[in-house]
Amino acid sequence: MSDVELVLRSAKVVTPDGTHPASVLVADGRIVAVAPYGSPAPDGARVEDFGDDVLLPGLVDTHVHVNDPGRTAWEGFASATRAAAAGGVTTLVDMPLNSVPPTTTVRALEAKRAVARRSAHVDIGFWGGAVPGNVADLRPLHDAGVLGFKAFLLPSGVDEFPHLAPDQLETALREIAGFGGLLIVHAEDPQLIDGAPAPVGPRYADFLASRPRAAENEAIAGLIALARGLDARIHVLHLSSADALPLIAAARREGVRVTVETCPHFLTLTAEEVPDGATEFKCCPPIREAANQDALWAGLAAGEIDCVVSDHSPCTADLKVDDFGRAWGGISSLQLGLPAVWTAARRRGHTLHDVARWMSTGPAALVGLDRKGAIEAGRDADFAVLAPDETFTVDRTALHHRNQVTAYAGRTLYGVVRSTWLRGRKIADHGAPTEPTGRLLERPSRP
Repeated sequence: MSDVELVLRSAKVVTPDGTHPASVLVADGRIVAVAPYGSPAPDGARVEDFGDDVLLPGLVDTHVHVNDPGRTAWEGFASATRAAAAGGVTTLVDMPLNSVPPTTTVRALEAKRAVARRSAHVDIGFWGGAVPGNVADLRPLHDAGVLGFKAFLLPSGVDEFPHLAPDQLETALREIAGFGGLLIVHAEDPQLIDGAPAPVGPRYADFLASRPRAAENEAIAGLIALARGLDARIHVLHLSSADALPLIAAARREGVRVTVETCPHFLTLTAEEVPDGATEFKCCPPIREAANQDALWAGLAAGEIDCVVSDHSPCTADLKVDDFGRAWGGISSLQLGLPAVWTAARRRGHTLHDVARWMSTGPAALVGLDRKGAIEAGRDADFAVLAPDETFTVDRTALHHRNQVTAYAGRTLYGVVRSTWLRGRKIADHGAPTEPTGRLLERPSRP
């Protein structure tokens, strides 16, 4: 233990075995041991004692639209990773669309990496994209280190990232399955969406009717059937409809390799409370009714949902016009996911051990980042220090997002992030990020 540089102590350390008093010993950016709280510190080690503040594993957010390069007026790696660090997120995975060019070729991936490495406050991984005409690019992207591939089953909202028709989806998934990759899917059925009433005007009820649960359920059923036939691995993005959970659970029992995520806004916001014209609440699929939210929480409690990630999808304020049919769809929440989920979780009787499993361990496992996601020996020394019983009111001007538009403005949330640590270095202190020290991550190679 002579090489231990840092000891972090807390009366409440969240580990895979539970939450208990402990000392976490760090050397060269890694956790080397989790020892009893009162253990003597090795000679020369610096000691930080957080008292009753909780030491959590740093959050891993695998669903972030950074939009850089090309749409940096919407967000960017500098602003997104500052927000992540301030919110206890130590690793994020960037979505392949909304940047220009999208990450659908190795050349585009390298362009994105060149921008990201200059200003990364947290560690960053990358998704590739599966779009019409790029099947030949999928294996090279995989070999270049992307963590998987995103596809849409209906228009994505940006012309440079078109959706896959059914035959194109099957071709892409067959290719991805051939090299053991992961396909992540925005699952809404285009025909059912086209057959629903078009969203026009400021009424949220009209927008909700335009994205029925059946569209999610049908799309997920089709994906499961395709994955079953190809023995492929698929992941359902941003699940909104709890009706689909029995389909997914049944498929897993049959051995289909399907995982699923949901998002803080689906767990904390309800359709009944969205004011007309408040398009900061618009996202696709949509925020649904309170009864549906209850069923999502039941799915989390039962282990039917694998992880909770932000789907941070920002835009400039002018795109959030008060017409739900024309406004950009996306919730900005990268900095607020941990307190938002904790506020709702504690009310429902869940613990921070549960939150760590949903927001750190689960996402890390999804993308195979086995050095992330837990406080145990051998993992990276990534931590969030949380005061769980303290509250704050969301002030949009205090957010590090490039555009301070968020559905959480004015809400009082539990859980103040005191500090965030990346590989044993403090990267944010009371909401103020330090100098960028994040690294770019690649898909771990397997023997």
